[in-house]
Amino acid sequence: MRHRIAGNHLGRTSAHRTAMERNMAVSLIDHERIITTVQKAKNVKPFVEKLITLSKQASVANRRLAFARLRSDDAVKKLFNVLGPRFSARPGGYCRILKLSKPRLGDNGTRVIFELVERTPKAVEATPEV
Repeated sequence: MRHRIAGNHLGRTSAHRTAMERNMAVSLIDHERIITTVQKAKNVKPFVEKLITLSKQASVANRRLAFARLRSDDAVKKLFNVLGPRFSARPGGYCRILKLSKPRLGDNGTRVIFELVERTPKAVEATPEV
């Protein structure tokens, strides 16, 4: 029987799962878009959204809580300096999962794009005037 064994374990130990969540969250904060599998994205989404909600109020206590969960100085700086103010007016739903058509090579897993809803606009390239 599987009593009291709720949650998606992803075939990993608990330490491996928490390390994977941290690594994926730091990558998402740094790049604002990553490609992964559906199961991993669904597992990491609440983790990232709680961090972004935490970063809306820039206090020392919130920075320490974010660092305790992420363990990355650069990610915490970007979270509080860039992402927190960007999502300050949004009540929730900071991430989205878009399914890709081609499956992953090797195990045929469904790939997705896991990205932030409002991304940083790319620098406008100077177009040559003719």
